[in-house]
Amino acid sequence: MNILKVGDKVSDFSSLDQHSNTIKLTDFSGKKLIVFFYPRANTPGCTAQACNLRDSYGDLISKGYSLLGVSADSIKNQKSFSDKFNFPFSLLSDTDHKIINIFGVWGPKKFRGKEYEGINRTTFVINENGFVDRVIDKVKTKDHASQILENLSI
Repeated sequence: MNILKVGDKVSDFSSLDQHSNTIKLTDFSGKKLIVFFYPRANTPGCTAQACNLRDSYGDLISKGYSLLGVSADSIKNQKSFSDKFNFPFSLLSDTDHKIINIFGVWGPKKFRGKEYEGINRTTFVINENGFVDRVIDKVKTKDHASQILENLSI
């Protein structure tokens, strides 16, 4: 699977968020968007990452960006995760991997010496025209907002 690269056009997608609202890429036409992929809700790394983004949400919004989180978790798990940590952004449930496949973030992983397939933690910064401006594939879960804010265009 090929991961989207800087300059690639993002294909349209739609999915349900933690509140069962349908969210589409076209909802963000003419707007700047950050899409972050995380392996699994309520795990330590994913919680650290999402909470860091929550705590810096105002900074991201002030730069004109909207924020979407995506994982293969069910709507129920996304809602539980969001409610537990009061996330102000949508978490998309991509159980059928349609969005994961569009962005190309599914692939081989290794944890504690075991190899398996899963979501590679990756963040995409998308411009107003739907093209990828930046890809962050070495995510620092506890300081991810700083990684994103570094070099963001206003």
